[in-house]
Amino acid sequence: MLAFDQRETKVQNVSAIASPFAIIHVPHSSKKIPYDEFDQFILRRQGLEQEILSMTDLYVGDLFKIPETVAKTVLFPISRLVVDPERFEDDFREEMSAKGMGVIYIKTAAGLPLRREISPSEREDLLRKYYRPHHEQLAKAVGEALSRYQKCLIIDAHSYPSRPLPYEIDQRPDRPEICLGTDEYHTPELLKDLALEMFGAEFKNIEINRPFKGTIGPAKYLRRDPRIQSIMIEINRSLYMKENTGAKASNYNKVKRMIR
Repeated sequence: MLAFDQRETKVQNVSAIASPFAIIHVPHSSKKIPYDEFDQFILRRQGLEQEILSMTDLYVGDLFKIPETVAKTVLFPISRLVVDPERFEDDFREEMSAKGMGVIYIKTAAGLPLRREISPSEREDLLRKYYRPHHEQLAKAVGEALSRYQKCLIIDAHSYPSRPLPYEIDQRPDRPEICLGTDEYHTPELLKDLALEMFGAEFKNIEINRPFKGTIGPAKYLRRDPRIQSIMIEINRSLYMKENTGAKASNYNKVKRMIR
């Protein structure tokens, strides 16, 4: 399960092909922990493997994989346990930092210690190597779409466990099959209604902003440019995988076709 990468993991540059107006953002699907960062974690291997299984949106990059002529995929290449690209860089702005799960996690999903104390210079190094290049990549893809089409659609792709993890704010057990996350500025009613209609044709239970809320937008454009539309699509993991092992479920390909 645990993927150790002994090479320095770098965020790849956006390719030179003409950018489509749609962007698939996949921030939490990687299991990789770069070798240089492994010494920060105090969990033993088995515990770290379990934490990765619990916290990783396994297979989401594949479930949302479509040709780049249709949509540009921006995928974060390392585990969110190293750096979480969907948290605010400033912990004072990030509500999950109160649970020890800000941009750099110091606690597990159960609230146990995850990594040793890191110095300010180590923190800055993590942000410089992984967090900021990812956001620069996303902003560049958005900028290319705006330049070419004067519009951009971001689909923020995630999954979530069928049972709430201890750190989660919403602890209700009755979780939907699909959660659609919206933003009052970047998610117009027409986009939300269209997503509800399309997913409603394939899935039984869809909810808005539950158990998770919101959607991604590059800081450069956030709440400033109405040409950018964004919606988060979260999939209940029980639909496509065996949550206790991480193996694909027998109906994986069917769910993938439905999502596409």
